[in-house]
Amino acid sequence: MRVVRWAIEHSLLLPLGAFVALIWANFDQGSYVRVAHALEFPVNEIGMAFFFGLAAKEVVEATVPGGALHPWRRAAMPLLAAVGGMVGPAVLYLAMVRWTGHPALARGWAIPCATDIAFSYLVARALFGRSHPALPFLLLLAIADDAFGLVILAIFYPVRAVQPAIVIVLIGLAMAAAAVMKHRMVRSFWPYVLIGGSLAWAGLFFGGLHPALALVPIVPFFPHSRHDAGPPVDQPQSRDTLNAFEHYWQNPVRVMLFAFGFANAGVPIREIGTATWVVLAAILAGKPLGISAAVAGSALVGFHLPPKMTWRDVLVAGSTAGIGFTVALFFAVAAFPDGRTLDEAKLGALLSIGSAGLAWLGAVLLQTGRFRVSRAGRP
Repeated sequence: MRVVRWAIEHSLLLPLGAFVALIWANFDQGSYVRVAHALEFPVNEIGMAFFFGLAAKEVVEATVPGGALHPWRRAAMPLLAAVGGMVGPAVLYLAMVRWTGHPALARGWAIPCATDIAFSYLVARALFGRSHPALPFLLLLAIADDAFGLVILAIFYPVRAVQPAIVIVLIGLAMAAAAVMKHRMVRSFWPYVLIGGSLAWAGLFFGGLHPALALVPIVPFFPHSRHDAGPPVDQPQSRDTLNAFEHYWQNPVRVMLFAFGFANAGVPIREIGTATWVVLAAILAGKPLGISAAVAGSALVGFHLPPKMTWRDVLVAGSTAGIGFTVALFFAVAAFPDGRTLDEAKLGALLSIGSAGLAWLGAVLLQTGRFRVSRAGRP
């Protein structure tokens, strides 16, 4: 039980689910496909709503006074870095698609833009330690990256013909219901989820957008503190509605991510192809290059890195942000229909875990983070 608890707390269930799927799919693809197809709708369309809900919660908390994204000058550098970390991989991806002569792959341009908050944070904490300024910088970047990703998912990857009237009416009703509940000081998150979330889910589903985004417009209405302690994860949090929602769902979501990894990562290894290498190269090279370029541009217009954070730290943090995994898999499923291209793109998303190795190697070579060498010659 201790091992299971450790795996859950360290967000290892997602890669474990992906590993189980890869083994099963390569030994008995027929039975794997049957089980995975049965899980796709409840996991991808319903379960992932709580994952994105928790991501929205991070964004909401970061924007209140005292939060990591407040005031705007404090957030400017990582926010601009997040933009660079999305534009860089997208441009590189599209350039490689054109160079390889596979225009059908262009639809997957958003796949390498993704950053997995949980994995990136864990790797950064291992490389930099808990007190290094690169850690909150990367966390803010990843939060913004996921926020931009939600917008991209809604606009560029609708699941069917978009029905704007349905989306506007039902999501409007959902937000109105959530606003009324907040005004009446409803403290439990359940009415917000069951009433507001259900209305928003129906609006997105029947309106042709991804219903997994259903809780994103509802979470900001959860009663929450007007102040936030900031990025450090280890600080105790008040049990307002927003934090109660996180406390209740964080472990179920981690377990759900096991199911997500299992339902979506079962790709025959023989399906390595052009999409695999294009996705992988775009995220491994595009993330650190895009982030570094954006930080350099921000510095030119007067913004500053956090105190004690160096350009070497930026390069390593940029590589750490290249772990796309969860969101990259989600974008791959949204971008391509079932078939060889999707399988190839999924492999590229899965292999983006290699960014952790590149970040570790960069930290060693650049002597930064835990590998920084003091003037006395000792770490």
